[in-house]
Amino acid sequence: MNEKRIIVTGASSGIGEAVARQAVARDWQVLAVARRAERLDALAAEIGCETFAADLTDEAAVAALAEAAAAFRPTGLVQVAGGAKGAAPLGETTVEDWRWMFESNVIATKRVIDALLPLLRRSTAAPQQDGSASYAEIMVVTSIAATVSYQGGSGYNAAKSAEKQLLDVLRLELFGEPIRVMEVAPGMVWTEEFSLVRFGGDQAKADAVYKDVQDPLSADDVARVMTDILALPGHVSVDETIIKPVAQTHPWMVHKGPLVAKG
Repeated sequence: MNEKRIIVTGASSGIGEAVARQAVARDWQVLAVARRAERLDALAAEIGCETFAADLTDEAAVAALAEAAAAFRPTGLVQVAGGAKGAAPLGETTVEDWRWMFESNVIATKRVIDALLPLLRRSTAAPQQDGSASYAEIMVVTSIAATVSYQGGSGYNAAKSAEKQLLDVLRLELFGEPIRVMEVAPGMVWTEEFSLVRFGGDQAKADAVYKDVQDPLSADDVARVMTDILALPGHVSVDETIIKPVAQTHPWMVHKGPLVAKG
């Protein structure tokens, strides 16, 4: 089979970093993308991936990424970068937080796809070494917040819903092309930074989200599912994957304490 060459955004921490690590462990070529160059340098030194530092909310930075990506010759994009800010009732949220969430989760995703789609199309032009068709892939991490509303989530619900719709429309518009468009929607995932960013650096509030929850998902859990899907034959498209810990039924329904069978 042809070599798998994927661009992973948000690769300096959390799910993006875990995907980069697991992809390299599968002997795939990885171009890891994030804002923080020093973290990317440390990751590259450890696992041997290529890196590119870019703020995906900056149009010029994404254009520079596209130039670097042309030399990398990607067969896939894994768009992980994004995040949440704030958990207040709608009337107490700020336009600034909403703008950040839409720039980070929606506009950045559009920019990156716009920039890299021509390269992904180009990767499908030649057949694989065994003569079979070549496929490319776009995988985007959204959230269960894209489809299930919860109190305090208005801005994040809105941004992730928009990102999901972007993907659903893209899948329709790529009809007839050898490109699979896949969405991964995690629930509660403990990572180093997601809740910390959401609560403006308040470590106590961030820790409280996961307190007494038995086995919230880890970034490695989500990355394992994502790379398993990416490893499927190119003609197999898992359009939507929802991943939650057993302790979570809905965004607003999380069991605290040990999970115990009844009866």
